[in-house]
Amino acid sequence: METITVYVCESQPIVIEGLKRALEGHSDLQLVGASSSIADALESIAAVQPNIILLDQAAGNKAAFELIPKIRMRSLHSHAILWVTNVTEVESFRALQSGMRGILKKTLPVESVVECLRAVGRGNIWIENSISNQVVGFLNRRNLPRLTPREYEIVALICRGMKNKQIAGELSITIGTVKVHLMHIFEKTGVKDRFELALEAHKLIGLNSVEEAEPLHAS
Repeated sequence: METITVYVCESQPIVIEGLKRALEGHSDLQLVGASSSIADALESIAAVQPNIILLDQAAGNKAAFELIPKIRMRSLHSHAILWVTNVTEVESFRALQSGMRGILKKTLPVESVVECLRAVGRGNIWIENSISNQVVGFLNRRNLPRLTPREYEIVALICRGMKNKQIAGELSITIGTVKVHLMHIFEKTGVKDRFELALEAHKLIGLNSVEEAEPLHAS
């Protein structure tokens, strides 16, 4: 199994140590570097070339968002996750718009942290349900291309990295029904496949595919 390397920008050393210990029990995840500030991170990121970068809110969300293009210039294949204590629906929306591939609350259990890192490490977008619902609600208030409530749910689940079988189980529908809904979503949004839908969600459905979705079922 290929190892997913993780770099963390975190202002509190004890949190970094806790993350390191949490990942030690998972052979496919490895913490390869850390810095206490965003300003100090770029050189290290360029040297380490991590798969994932966890960005703390300490310097402010705006600073984290502005760091994304700078990271891409130094480490093209790194994916950033906003690591938050609290986040508003507008901040969630802007995080996805800026290019964040995940939004992860520090209050979540280790299992959710691992799930997020693995999903983003595989190239997916991961958003915890309560945050996804925030973004969905924000998008529902915008004048965007209209999808049905079920189509909104499916888009939001795709943005969490779910496959057709998982979506079918989550929504208690058949895989065939999921495929039909996806066909309609592709027609309405003009995307070619599910990967493009997740990747371009923030542009396609008012800013982000996650945006217009109806609230997800609790996980």
